[in-house]
Formats: sequence, C-alpha cells, structure tokens
Amino acid sequence: MSKDVISEIERNNIKWLDLQFTDLIGVLRHVMISSKLVTPELFTDGIGKLDGSSIKGFTGIEESDLTLKPIPDTFAMIPWAPGTARVISSIYRDKERMSKDPRFVAESVDSALLENGLRPYVSTELEFFIFDRVNVSVDVWKQQLEIVSSEAFWSATVPFNRSKDGYYVTHPKDKFEELKVECAEILERHFNLSVEVLHHEVASAQHEINFKGGITTFTADAVQTVKYVIKSLAYRRGYVATFMPKPIYGDNGSGMHVHVSIWGDGVNLFYDPNDNYAGLSQYARYFIGGLIEHGRALSAIVSPTVNSYKRLVPGYEAPVYLVWSKGNRSAAIRIPAYNGSSKSKRVEFRPPDPSANPYLALSAVVLAGMDGVNRKLDPGDPLDENVYRMTPRRRKELGIKELPRSLDEALDELECDNEWLKPIFAQELIDSYIEIKREEVRKIATYPTAIEVFQYIDI
Repeated sequence: MSKDVISEIERNNIKWLDLQFTDLIGVLRHVMISSKLVTPELFTDGIGKLDGSSIKGFTGIEESDLTLKPIPDTFAMIPWAPGTARVISSIYRDKERMSKDPRFVAESVDSALLENGLRPYVSTELEFFIFDRVNVSVDVWKQQLEIVSSEAFWSATVPFNRSKDGYYVTHPKDKFEELKVECAEILERHFNLSVEVLHHEVASAQHEINFKGGITTFTADAVQTVKYVIKSLAYRRGYVATFMPKPIYGDNGSGMHVHVSIWGDGVNLFYDPNDNYAGLSQYARYFIGGLIEHGRALSAIVSPTVNSYKRLVPGYEAPVYLVWSKGNRSAAIRIPAYNGSSKSKRVEFRPPDPSANPYLALSAVVLAGMDGVNRKLDPGDPLDENVYRMTPRRRKELGIKELPRSLDEALDELECDNEWLKPIFAQELIDSYIEIKREEVRKIATYPTAIEVFQYIDI
C-alpha cells in the first residue's frame, strides 16, 4: 500500500502531504510535510513531528515527543489545494501506540469484535448548519447586548423558509443545494466515500448528509473527512458550516444519529424474522439493554459539549428519555421501520451529536451495546407512545430514565460508570477526557451569556 501512495504522489506531482490526526475532544489537526520525506520508511517508522504537550490531554512536557505514522488506505488528494494530499495518521510514543490516540480506540473495538467472529456495521446521519456569517467577537463583554438585539450572532439568508418549514425543501428554499452536491461529488471522487442522501433539515439553514458506513474505524474516519470537506468548501465560498449542536434558539438542533448492527458469519445478528414487533432478535434487545443501562454515562461522550444539552430538550425531535421503540422519534433508541429486510435491520441511537469525537463516540456506543449482550441486559418492553406528552408521574411509574440535563451531570455519571469502557478505553484516556471536559464546563460557566444580559440587565 505504501508503494501505491508513493507512486500516486509522483504521478500527480504532489508537493505536500498533510498528516491528519484527531485530538481527544475530536478536533481534526494536521502536520504538513514535504513529499521529499515520503519514503517507504515513513509508513513503517513514522515521522517524529508531533509535540504531544501542545495537544490538550495528550502528554506532559516531559514526554512530549510523539510520532505520526500515515495509514496508506486513507490517502486522498485535496482538490481545492493543488499539489497537496492528505493521509490520516496513527500516533505512537516510544514505538508503541499511544493509548490516548482516539483512532486507536476505534481500531481496538473493531479488532476485539473481529477476534470473536463478529463484525460491527456502523453508520451515521450527520446534521449541520450553513450560515452566511457568524459574528463572534473576541471581546465578549462588549458584544453581549449587540448579539441579542441589533446584530445577529449568526446570519443566514434562506428565501421563503419559515421556521420548521425546512424539511426536504427544494431550491431556492434550499439555497445550498449546489454546495452540498459539490461536497458529495468531492467525497466520492477524491475520498472514496459513497454519499447516499442529501437534504435540507427541519431548522432554517440546517442540512443532513448520509453516507455508506462500515466498521467503527472506517465510519469515524468518514465523519472526520465529511466535516473537513464541508467546512472547507463552505469557507471557500464565503460561508460558515458548523456542526455545533444547537446554534439557534427555538429551532431544532443538529444530531449525529448512530445506526449499528452486529454481524457474524455473514448474518445480521440483530434480525429475527419470527419477531412480530420489529423483526428484532433477542441479541439486539440485549444490545439495546446495554445502551439503556449506560445511556447516562454514555452521554458525556456522545453529547460532549455544554451546548449539547441545549439540544437535548423536549419538543425538537431530540431524545431525552432512555426508552426504545420502532419508528418513534421521541425514544432515544429507535428501530427504523422503513422495511423489514435482514440486511437493513439495525438499532438507531439518537442522542449523539456531531460535536462528539467520532472515534470515541462510535466506539462507546458499540461497547455499551455489547456489554448489554454479554450481560444479557433486558431493555424492557418497547414504548410506542410520545414520551414528551407523558406526565412526570406516568414516566416515573414506567421507570423511564432521563438523559443528564447538563454536561457536568453527564461527567458525574461517566466517573461512576465506566468499567464497561475498559480495557478498550485506557484509564488515562478516560481521566484526561473527564478533566478536559470539566475544565470546559467551568470556563463556560464563568461567562455571562447574551440572554442573561438581556434578561437581567435592568435588575
């Protein structure tokens, strides 16, 4: 494979190779090297060009030298930057794989399942917004009143598009139809991803892209690639694409619904043709039991920002209650009921959002479900009612668990419930992740928000 990459670099006159990797919170980072350094040894020995102490949560300054080793089958030319190409890279320390490398987590999940004759199939629905501009001032204090009054924090020109009237609209209401098609074609032509669906979402300026999934690592790579391409192309056209979960008050937020099935010997283990409810096997029910059992702790990884919990509120198709059902979008776990074929039978976990680190989030979803399988956790009966319309008393009678209401609460849950993540997630990774997220919560909590100024300025 490394010889193929080298020949592609020579044939296409590539001058620079972008070594991309992902940090603990999910930010895509890179080091660009000259193509003169691309030799067969680069793919076996890597290149020591990464200061781990400069990446929050990776290493201390006393052990900061890390090595990037390119993964040949992720090589792709960057069409908007002639003479450049990218390759996703693994992270090593002292010739050993670094336990805090998020991609290593996803690889380990896949390996553990494959060693037991199982194969995960994971896919996602990525939702995002495209704005004409986003007005973010460095001096937050001076901008507070301006943001909530005369100057919008975000701005999007969406012709004739009323709130909640955006789902599946066509051009010109969907003004970014052409941009989305361009993104899809670049993803297919240059990054070897198969894009299946593009459409406008419910909220103003909100969109969705679906692509063919695969094993955990492949799909996590794909999520990072899709976000990279969409944000880059939007920027080149003068727009801002954001995967922030809830940028607009009073409108739907963006999710990253995760679809999972587990296969063995070419058979979908989630399918049972004799099941009268949803064609779902007992194996799949146990998997759902694991998601319910660990759903509150899982929230810290799949809904990992302060902003995530402004999406997870009733009334906006965002799940709040840990129940399961077929075709019920008020349930955190849904069994899509579009058709009953064995190949398509899957579990859809709806709480995740696209601010999550896909390597950690997808891995954690699979691990939670498999813990349910291994422990034979019964998820209880499915619930086909609209949970949002139930009274609190009714929900209590049914024993329905809610997702945490804040990131701080979710981190409390993760601290108390994380054994199911081990040994795939190293303890030092869990500890560093929680520490980083605690710091994020503390930092944001100290800033007065625009709405607080608006609400309380005349007290």
